[in-house]
Amino acid sequence: MAGPPEGTPVWADAMFTDLEGARAFYGEVLGWTFREEVTEHGGRVRAYAGGGAAAALVPPVPGRCGGAPQSAWCLHFASPDVEAVARRVRESGGRVVAGPAAPGEPGPALLAHGPDGAVFGVRRPDARPCFEARGVPGAYRWAEVNTREAARTDAFFRTVFPFAVERPAGSGPDPDLAVFRVGETPVLGRRRMGEGFPPEMRPFVGVHFAVDDVDAAIGRATAHGGKVVSGPAEGPFGRFATLVDPQGAVFSLVGAVGAED
Repeated sequence: MAGPPEGTPVWADAMFTDLEGARAFYGEVLGWTFREEVTEHGGRVRAYAGGGAAAALVPPVPGRCGGAPQSAWCLHFASPDVEAVARRVRESGGRVVAGPAAPGEPGPALLAHGPDGAVFGVRRPDARPCFEARGVPGAYRWAEVNTREAARTDAFFRTVFPFAVERPAGSGPDPDLAVFRVGETPVLGRRRMGEGFPPEMRPFVGVHFAVDDVDAAIGRATAHGGKVVSGPAEGPFGRFATLVDPQGAVFSLVGAVGAED
């Protein structure tokens, strides 16, 4: 099946009980424009950056996070064999919370979480929508698994997907940072959750969106009810910061406009 290699991030969406509030917040912070759609669970909103699809805002979906609905971003990875991914998730200590769905069904083919509870999705390579916006403000740029169990998380993801794990030279077997690659292409980071993260915050796959000016975007976010969790700081892709929106969904900003994946 043609399409992106297995393990490539292909889409991001977030559940919100207040879709209009989420639309207003992210429109101000990221400059998104929107188009409304209708699904079996109610209305949803597709977000656009520079005319290309960037993400979706969706209403709560029963069972999506394995418990009570909560606002959260979810990154979706490509796989041509969703059933095999589900099997590897279970065998590696994770949990499948929805799916596998049959080919052609709308939405993600699989929702799962790792042993630490970080939720992610899986989509078949030909599924739509997918990331279209590239190198413009508001576009998806990067993602990181944020966890308190670094070694266990590394082992899980390299078993579930065909990832090679790259760790900083001289960092030892359990470093604070790592990068997952598909072939020679870096596709996902992993960060240990340190003291800057509230102890009640559960592990998550953090989605990073590109902006022209991280500090200005932080100002817009805090002016509209968002809060800074960590940063701003300098990273491999430029200046970045992690925030939580007014409904509790964690996301990151990175100053990487114009960069290509």
